[in-house]
Amino acid sequence: QVQLVESGGGLVQAGGSLRLACAASGRTFSAYAMAWFRQAPGKEREFVTVISWSGGSTYYAESVKGRFTISRDNAKNTVYLQMNSLKPEDTAVYYCNAVRYSDHYPLFGSWGQGTQVAVSS
Repeated sequence: QVQLVESGGGLVQAGGSLRLACAASGRTFSAYAMAWFRQAPGKEREFVTVISWSGGSTYYAESVKGRFTISRDNAKNTVYLQMNSLKPEDTAVYYCNAVRYSDHYPLFGSWGQGTQVAVSS
């Protein structure tokens, strides 16, 4: 059984930074590409960024490219999301999941509780 626990969210002013973390347990973490998704109020969950199992490849949604950086520490079973130059439109609940790198399809049916990010203007 997989457990995904996201943390690090909070309230920040526009232009500020946050670092999110996602701790995974119960599976061979290092075997999977990992991704961050987000869901804003009244909207569907959307893809944000993905990192390959080795950390050697990453891909970002256009809306966050140049501002967000994904990384991972396989020894700690943790994936991170460094978010800089935050905008009000980044306000959402952020989730992580294992994915197929090619199309970002989520592999774990059970999502974590997410972590709330709120950016004030």
